Amino acid sequence: MRPIRTLLSAALAAAAALLVVTPAQAQAGAHYVALGDSYSSGTGTGSYYSDSGSCKRSKYAYPALWAAAKAPASFKFVACSGARTADVVNNQLSALSATTTLASISIGGNDAGFTDVISTCTFGSDQSCLSRVDQAKSFAVNTLPGLLDNVYARIRDRAPAAKVVVLGYPRLYKVPGSCSVGLSDTKRAAINGAADTLHSVVSARAAAKSFTYRDLRSSFSGHEICSADWWLNSLSWPVEESYHPNRDGQRLGYLPQLAAVAG
Repeated sequence: MRPIRTLLSAALAAAAALLVVTPAQAQAGAHYVALGDSYSSGTGTGSYYSDSGSCKRSKYAYPALWAAAKAPASFKFVACSGARTADVVNNQLSALSATTTLASISIGGNDAGFTDVISTCTFGSDQSCLSRVDQAKSFAVNTLPGLLDNVYARIRDRAPAAKVVVLGYPRLYKVPGSCSVGLSDTKRAAINGAADTLHSVVSARAAAKSFTYRDLRSSFSGHEICSADWWLNSLSWPVEESYHPNRDGQRLGYLPQLAAVAG
């Protein structure tokens, strides 16, 4: 008969083996909800689910790419082009529940007036661009924090056990850069400055809620508009495709940032 100590050790080892969960098993058991705006829905990739309508959700968006690769237990894709913080609260949070284990979100750019900034800078003077960017930055610093706090608190209330990943926005332009996009380096630098302000605000509010923030500025470095390898659309048709990540931007820029947290 083997000593009691040997039998006990074997029993403990067997029990420990049963408790081990591999990363693949953990991902397969995930209940994932993808919230947010056009940078999360995949606007700019040129192909969209027919039932997503104006939300322009794409199989090439990082949430769909992650779900296709990891086969989670459930996947709810509710990010929508044009969404602001109020739209997330009113139209998207119902997808979350106490069983949600993973949620991702990009939000805040539309609240700060991203579309109008781009329009003003594309068609206006350098000075009008600078003025509009300053307005957006002022909103981001003074008003956006409260809006983000509200969204993040509601996410936590709806999904108390979820790992929440907040993804930021890239700088759009390489400066200096020589390409025929019709914007001066002054305008390009101003737009990049707005992205930096958004980074500061969004990252701080995510940290205050103990959510995981991922900085996309570094991911897209060397892949901005006017770089040698663009991961973003410049002025495009349809116009709503403009200034959004293309398929490479979603696959090589955003997806690795989610995967770094979610596995």
